[in-house]
Amino acid sequence: MSSKRRFMQLDVFSRQVLKGNPLAVVIDADGLDEATMRAFARWTNLSETTFVLPPTTAEADYRVRIFTPHRELPFAGHPSVGSAYVAIEAGLVATGKNALIQECAAGLLPVTIEGADAGRTIHVQAPPAQLHRIEAALRQTIGDALHAALDDAQVRLVDNGPHWLICDLHEASRVRALNPDMHAIAALCERHHAIGVSVFGREHSGDASMAVRAFCPADGIPEDPVTGSANAAIMAFLAERGDETYGPRYRASQGREVERDGYVEVARDPTTGAITIGGGCVVAVRGELNLG
Repeated sequence: MSSKRRFMQLDVFSRQVLKGNPLAVVIDADGLDEATMRAFARWTNLSETTFVLPPTTAEADYRVRIFTPHRELPFAGHPSVGSAYVAIEAGLVATGKNALIQECAAGLLPVTIEGADAGRTIHVQAPPAQLHRIEAALRQTIGDALHAALDDAQVRLVDNGPHWLICDLHEASRVRALNPDMHAIAALCERHHAIGVSVFGREHSGDASMAVRAFCPADGIPEDPVTGSANAAIMAFLAERGDETYGPRYRASQGREVERDGYVEVARDPTTGAITIGGGCVVAVRGELNLG
């Protein structure tokens, strides 16, 4: 098999290059072993790198493996949205399809497509979430790391593939003003097997209803620019407590604190409870890899 493979790098949750969350995608990844995938993900040093493979079941249109520089993830939002976009761009799925099935370690996930070409929006259904209350000692540790007082109603551990510690800070102004202790967040995430701490608060003006930030220093990403799985976890948290502040569909803003400007479309089906995250993408690099 040829060692040369098609490659794209794109910004996800943005239609402007340099404003979203970068994703590296190896398109013809069949035949690559896991050690090479891990090594390449470390080499790109992006929050995630994905490898697109033939599906193992006839139900799926393609298969994706998702790696951070430190680990493989069963699911992640911006890699799923971006990989679906690349599968379409690379001709791996039939032109004109508006519904796909992505296979990943978390299972078979529905993908829907709205629009076409530069106006295309990809929506991916997140895996079902499991929510857990956390002990008072851990809540205090998170609050200390964020320099914020937190009560039980404000914090949950949400497992939707990755494990997120989700904190409701109520107001976007508090979210945007945070200057967290990254060493403390890294330590508590490693100790509790969480990928990161994500915070959110209400926007009262502008083109989004919610401001979100996600801190993942244990994975080498102090602050993730725009985070699909964290946004899905936030919606699961809101649903669990019956919070109708944002409604069943809203737009979240993330990334301005790290000089990005991403937007995530978040929705929850009121009948099934299924949560989707979506957004636009833009390709920054098209090329060919030689992985030997």
